[in-house]
Amino acid sequence: MAPQYQIRADYDAQTIVVYQAYSPAIADAALQAGRFVAPFSFHRMTWIKPSFLWLMHRSNWARKHGQERILAVRMTRQGWEEALSQAELTTADPATVAEAAVHVQWDPERSLRGAALNHYSIQVGIGRRLIRTFTDDWIVGLTDLTPQVRKAAALVQTGHAAKAQRLFPAERVYPLPRTLDGLLSAGR
Repeated sequence: MAPQYQIRADYDAQTIVVYQAYSPAIADAALQAGRFVAPFSFHRMTWIKPSFLWLMHRSNWARKHGQERILAVRMTRQGWEEALSQAELTTADPATVAEAAVHVQWDPERSLRGAALNHYSIQVGIGRRLIRTFTDDWIVGLTDLTPQVRKAAALVQTGHAAKAQRLFPAERVYPLPRTLDGLLSAGR
């Protein structure tokens, strides 16, 4: 059984992949530019998720309005860990959370069919103060996963879950530095 709170992600020595769901207008502009540009909002928090299945649940497999496109956002591990170092858990004092540059919340991880599991997945909200750093300094690549997501969703719906799972990114336990583990576990 997996530990209750654990970051699982697709990562390599230098980068980590997080997922986001966007409208076609935002996704198309970002993919064409190779980075986030208008109509992406630089004036509101953006949430990143290292769990592919959690985002599939959240976006209803890219079928929810405004979330029809799924992007894999490859960012530096240095940026990821810098964001986490500035995070406040959303369960903390509301005044403290309101002032935080980054918000972290833990939500039940999801199964292939969207059922809540007994362990949690991290969601990281990058606030307005760090949006430009996130988009301009930390992101090293954007990949459109929408065709893959649609194919996987069709396979799941037609009873071919094993084939669908072959299309999913490989996620494994992320080696979080001890200083960050303590920060992210407080109050869980």
